Amino acid sequence: MSFVLVHGAGVGASCWEPLLPLLEGDTLAVDLPGRGGRRSVDPRSVTLADCAAALVEDVEAANLDDIVLVAHSFAGVTAPLAMSALADRLRHVVLLSAVVPPDGTRVIDQIDPDVRIAVEASIEGGVYRQDPLGAAAMLCNDMDAEQTDWMIDQLVDDSGALLTEFVDLSGLRADVPRTYVRLTKDTCYPPELQERSAAVVGGDTVFLESGHMAMVTIPDRVAALLDRLAS
Repeated sequence: MSFVLVHGAGVGASCWEPLLPLLEGDTLAVDLPGRGGRRSVDPRSVTLADCAAALVEDVEAANLDDIVLVAHSFAGVTAPLAMSALADRLRHVVLLSAVVPPDGTRVIDQIDPDVRIAVEASIEGGVYRQDPLGAAAMLCNDMDAEQTDWMIDQLVDDSGALLTEFVDLSGLRADVPRTYVRLTKDTCYPPELQERSAAVVGGDTVFLESGHMAMVTIPDRVAALLDRLAS
Protein backbone atom coordinates (compact mmCIF):
# COMPACT_ATOMS: atom_id res chain seq x y z
CA MET A 1 0.00 0.00 0.00
CA SER A 2 1.15 3.53 -0.80
CA PHE A 3 0.09 7.02 0.20
CA VAL A 4 0.34 9.79 -2.40
CA LEU A 5 -0.19 13.28 -0.98
CA VAL A 6 -1.05 16.31 -3.11
CA HIS A 7 -0.82 19.81 -1.61
CA GLY A 8 -3.07 22.81 -2.14
CA ALA A 9 -2.44 26.35 -3.37
CA GLY A 10 0.44 28.48 -2.15
CA VAL A 11 2.44 25.64 -0.60
CA GLY A 12 4.50 22.65 -1.74
CA ALA A 13 5.04 19.07 -0.66
CA SER A 14 6.78 20.28 2.51
CA CYS A 15 3.37 20.98 4.10
CA TRP A 16 3.01 17.22 4.65
CA GLU A 17 6.20 16.85 6.71
CA PRO A 18 4.46 16.50 10.12
CA LEU A 19 2.30 13.67 8.75
CA LEU A 20 4.80 11.62 6.73
CA PRO A 21 6.54 9.82 9.63
CA LEU A 22 3.17 8.63 10.95
CA LEU A 23 2.04 6.79 7.82
CA GLU A 24 2.62 3.08 7.26
CA GLY A 25 3.83 1.96 3.85
CA ASP A 26 5.37 3.87 0.96
CA THR A 27 4.72 7.60 0.91
CA LEU A 28 5.06 10.16 -1.87
CA ALA A 29 4.42 13.88 -1.34
CA VAL A 30 4.13 15.47 -4.78
CA ASP A 31 5.50 18.92 -5.63
CA LEU A 32 3.26 20.45 -8.27
CA PRO A 33 4.89 22.68 -10.92
CA GLY A 34 6.38 25.95 -9.66
CA ARG A 35 7.48 24.86 -6.21
CA GLY A 36 9.81 22.48 -4.37
CA GLY A 37 11.43 20.01 -6.74
CA ARG A 38 9.70 21.77 -9.65
CA ARG A 39 10.48 25.32 -8.57
CA SER A 40 12.23 26.05 -11.88
CA VAL A 41 8.82 26.20 -13.59
CA ASP A 42 7.45 29.73 -13.91
CA PRO A 43 4.19 29.67 -11.87
CA ARG A 44 2.55 32.02 -14.36
CA SER A 45 2.70 29.27 -16.99
CA VAL A 46 1.13 26.49 -14.92
CA THR A 47 -2.22 24.94 -15.85
CA LEU A 48 -4.38 22.35 -14.10
CA ALA A 49 -3.35 19.86 -16.78
CA ASP A 50 0.30 20.50 -15.86
CA CYS A 51 -0.50 19.76 -12.21
CA ALA A 52 -2.25 16.50 -13.06
CA ALA A 53 0.59 15.48 -15.36
CA ALA A 54 3.13 16.10 -12.58
CA LEU A 55 1.12 13.89 -10.23
CA VAL A 56 0.90 11.06 -12.75
CA GLU A 57 4.59 11.44 -13.62
CA ASP A 58 5.69 11.10 -9.99
CA VAL A 59 3.48 8.07 -9.36
CA GLU A 60 4.73 6.32 -12.47
CA ALA A 61 8.37 7.19 -11.73
CA ALA A 62 8.03 5.72 -8.23
CA ASN A 63 6.16 2.70 -9.67
CA LEU A 64 3.56 2.92 -6.92
CA ASP A 65 0.44 0.78 -6.76
CA ASP A 66 -2.43 0.15 -4.36
CA ILE A 67 -2.50 3.90 -3.71
CA VAL A 68 -4.43 5.99 -1.22
CA LEU A 69 -4.47 9.35 -2.99
CA VAL A 70 -4.90 12.29 -0.61
CA ALA A 71 -5.82 15.65 -2.15
CA HIS A 72 -5.84 18.69 0.14
CA SER A 73 -7.58 21.99 -0.53
CA PHE A 74 -6.93 23.20 -4.10
CA ALA A 75 -5.71 19.72 -5.06
CA GLY A 76 -9.41 18.90 -5.23
CA VAL A 77 -9.31 20.08 -8.85
CA THR A 78 -5.98 18.38 -9.63
CA ALA A 79 -6.81 14.90 -8.37
CA PRO A 80 -9.87 14.34 -10.62
CA LEU A 81 -7.80 15.17 -13.69
CA ALA A 82 -5.35 12.42 -12.76
CA MET A 83 -7.86 9.82 -11.56
CA SER A 84 -8.61 8.40 -14.99
CA ALA A 85 -4.93 7.81 -15.74
CA LEU A 86 -4.28 6.33 -12.29
CA ALA A 87 -7.56 4.46 -11.75
CA ASP A 88 -5.99 0.98 -11.93
CA ARG A 89 -3.46 1.98 -9.26
CA LEU A 90 -5.91 3.58 -6.81
CA ARG A 91 -7.21 1.92 -3.66
CA HIS A 92 -8.99 4.98 -2.26
CA VAL A 93 -9.17 8.72 -2.90
CA VAL A 94 -9.36 11.05 0.11
CA LEU A 95 -10.40 14.68 -0.35
CA LEU A 96 -9.18 16.65 2.68
CA SER A 97 -11.19 19.88 2.88
CA ALA A 98 -10.74 19.87 -0.87
CA VAL A 99 -12.05 22.57 -3.19
CA VAL A 100 -14.23 20.69 -5.68
CA PRO A 101 -16.57 23.12 -7.47
CA PRO A 102 -19.20 21.95 -9.94
CA ASP A 103 -17.77 20.59 -13.17
CA GLY A 104 -17.03 23.28 -15.75
CA THR A 105 -16.94 26.15 -13.24
CA ARG A 106 -14.04 28.14 -11.79
CA VAL A 107 -12.56 27.78 -8.32
CA ILE A 108 -12.55 31.55 -7.78
CA ASP A 109 -16.35 31.61 -8.16
CA GLN A 110 -16.93 28.95 -5.51
CA ILE A 111 -14.85 30.06 -2.53
CA ASP A 112 -16.04 32.09 0.44
CA PRO A 113 -16.55 35.79 -0.54
CA ASP A 114 -14.22 37.09 2.16
CA VAL A 115 -11.54 34.57 1.19
CA ARG A 116 -12.04 35.45 -2.47
CA ILE A 117 -11.34 39.12 -1.75
CA ALA A 118 -8.10 38.20 0.02
CA VAL A 119 -7.08 35.82 -2.77
CA GLU A 120 -7.75 38.31 -5.56
CA ALA A 121 -5.75 40.96 -3.68
CA SER A 122 -2.85 38.49 -3.53
CA ILE A 123 -2.61 38.04 -7.32
CA GLU A 124 -0.20 40.34 -9.16
CA GLY A 125 1.26 39.78 -12.60
CA GLY A 126 -0.32 36.34 -12.76
CA VAL A 127 1.35 35.22 -9.51
CA TYR A 128 -0.61 34.32 -6.39
CA ARG A 129 1.50 35.39 -3.41
CA GLN A 130 -0.12 35.10 0.02
CA ASP A 131 0.30 37.86 2.58
CA PRO A 132 1.63 36.26 5.79
CA LEU A 133 -0.98 37.94 7.98
CA GLY A 134 -3.81 36.88 5.70
CA ALA A 135 -2.40 33.38 5.43
CA ALA A 136 -2.17 33.14 9.21
CA ALA A 137 -5.85 34.05 9.52
CA MET A 138 -6.93 31.53 6.88
CA LEU A 139 -4.55 28.66 7.56
CA CYS A 140 -3.39 28.95 11.16
CA ASN A 141 -6.46 29.81 13.23
CA ASP A 142 -6.06 26.67 15.38
CA MET A 143 -2.24 26.60 15.49
CA ASP A 144 0.11 27.56 18.29
CA ALA A 145 2.86 30.12 17.67
CA GLU A 146 5.48 27.53 16.69
CA GLN A 147 3.18 25.82 14.22
CA THR A 148 2.12 29.16 12.77
CA ASP A 149 5.73 30.28 12.21
CA TRP A 150 6.52 26.95 10.55
CA MET A 151 3.45 27.16 8.33
CA ILE A 152 4.20 30.69 7.16
CA ASP A 153 7.71 29.55 6.24
CA GLN A 154 6.19 26.97 3.86
CA LEU A 155 4.35 29.54 1.71
CA VAL A 156 5.41 29.78 -1.94
CA ASP A 157 4.30 31.67 -5.03
CA ASP A 158 1.60 30.00 -7.10
CA SER A 159 -0.23 30.44 -10.38
CA GLY A 160 -3.08 32.94 -10.26
CA ALA A 161 -4.47 31.50 -13.50
CA LEU A 162 -5.29 28.18 -11.82
CA LEU A 163 -7.98 29.93 -9.81
CA THR A 164 -9.78 31.10 -12.96
CA GLU A 165 -9.37 28.02 -15.15
CA PHE A 166 -12.54 26.02 -15.78
CA VAL A 167 -12.31 22.68 -14.02
CA ASP A 168 -12.70 19.20 -15.52
CA LEU A 169 -14.06 16.67 -13.04
CA SER A 170 -14.61 13.83 -15.50
CA GLY A 171 -12.08 11.72 -13.59
CA LEU A 172 -14.57 11.46 -10.71
CA ARG A 173 -16.48 9.00 -12.90
CA ALA A 174 -13.74 6.45 -12.27
CA ASP A 175 -14.97 3.54 -10.15
CA VAL A 176 -12.71 4.29 -7.19
CA PRO A 177 -13.85 4.51 -3.52
CA ARG A 178 -13.62 8.05 -2.21
CA THR A 179 -14.07 9.85 1.09
CA TYR A 180 -14.46 13.57 1.72
CA VAL A 181 -12.97 14.77 5.02
CA ARG A 182 -14.72 17.85 6.39
CA LEU A 183 -12.72 20.01 8.82
CA THR A 184 -15.00 21.65 11.35
CA LYS A 185 -12.75 24.61 12.31
CA ASP A 186 -11.67 25.51 8.76
CA THR A 187 -11.74 29.27 8.09
CA CYS A 188 -10.09 29.01 4.67
CA TYR A 189 -12.64 26.64 3.13
CA PRO A 190 -15.61 26.91 5.52
CA PRO A 191 -17.80 23.93 6.44
CA GLU A 192 -20.74 24.97 4.24
CA LEU A 193 -18.49 25.03 1.17
CA GLN A 194 -16.95 21.72 2.17
CA GLU A 195 -20.48 20.30 2.29
CA ARG A 196 -21.08 21.40 -1.31
CA SER A 197 -17.80 19.89 -2.45
CA ALA A 198 -18.54 16.64 -0.64
CA ALA A 199 -21.83 16.42 -2.56
CA VAL A 200 -19.97 16.87 -5.86
CA VAL A 201 -17.42 14.20 -4.95
CA GLY A 202 -19.91 11.61 -3.73
CA GLY A 203 -18.82 8.61 -1.67
CA ASP A 204 -18.46 8.84 2.10
CA THR A 205 -17.99 11.85 4.38
CA VAL A 206 -16.15 11.97 7.71
CA PHE A 207 -15.38 14.86 10.07
CA LEU A 208 -12.24 15.98 11.89
CA GLU A 209 -12.05 18.82 14.41
CA SER A 210 -9.35 20.98 12.83
CA GLY A 211 -8.56 24.09 10.86
CA HIS A 212 -7.50 23.95 7.23
CA MET A 213 -4.03 22.46 7.76
CA ALA A 214 -5.01 19.28 9.62
CA MET A 215 -1.79 17.54 8.56
CA VAL A 216 0.07 20.12 10.65
CA THR A 217 -2.22 20.50 13.67
CA ILE A 218 -3.51 16.93 14.14
CA PRO A 219 -1.21 14.71 12.05
CA ASP A 220 -1.77 11.72 14.35
CA ARG A 221 -5.53 11.81 13.81
CA VAL A 222 -5.12 12.30 10.06
CA ALA A 223 -2.74 9.33 9.91
CA ALA A 224 -5.16 7.15 11.89
CA LEU A 225 -7.99 8.09 9.55
CA LEU A 226 -5.94 7.37 6.43
CA ASP A 227 -4.85 4.03 7.82
CA ARG A 228 -8.47 3.15 8.54
CA LEU A 229 -9.67 4.17 5.08
CA ALA A 230 -6.87 2.13 3.52
CA SER A 231 -7.79 -1.05 5.39
